[in-house]
Amino acid sequence: MAPVGPRSGDAIFSSIDRVNAELFTLTYGAIVRQLLTDLEEVEEVNKQLDQMGYNIGIRLIDEFLAKSGVSRCVDFKETAEMIAKVGFKMFLGVTASVTSWDSDGTCCSIILEDNPLVDFVELPDTCQGLYYCNVLSGVIRGALEMVSMKTEVTWTRDVLRGDDAYELQVKLLKQVAEEYPYKDDE
Repeated sequence: MAPVGPRSGDAIFSSIDRVNAELFTLTYGAIVRQLLTDLEEVEEVNKQLDQMGYNIGIRLIDEFLAKSGVSRCVDFKETAEMIAKVGFKMFLGVTASVTSWDSDGTCCSIILEDNPLVDFVELPDTCQGLYYCNVLSGVIRGALEMVSMKTEVTWTRDVLRGDDAYELQVKLLKQVAEEYPYKDDE
């Protein structure tokens, strides 16, 4: 039998159990609304959404690796492509593209073609500093940290804030050496 290779984002998305997209969108909106009510400061809500995403990301990477069949990426560029082409399709059903690489290959932009989290959303004037989808930046940061990549993920463009696209900047801060709790030769 031929070895099983990595699966495409479309193949994985079609085989995964899903919840109703509207239910997911409305539930996420209710969470953001409740955070705005509880925390009152928009910047605190941004931090909390990022932290929630981080906590999701450190767990989501296991499911991604198990269901996608991908092996270890050789570098940050390949990792970013895998997030855009497989990860976003697998979990959100959207495709993304990776652009604007710096000369060192440590910083890029991920541009989402669509963003299901923002269906039915309009930000009021009192929330103009809110990064409504900041949970996504936390998910990416958390998932990458679990595969030994310390990153900084920020929104650079957001349609809800009047921009023409949804764009995340992903910057590799450092590649963390893997530590093993014991040595095999002892």
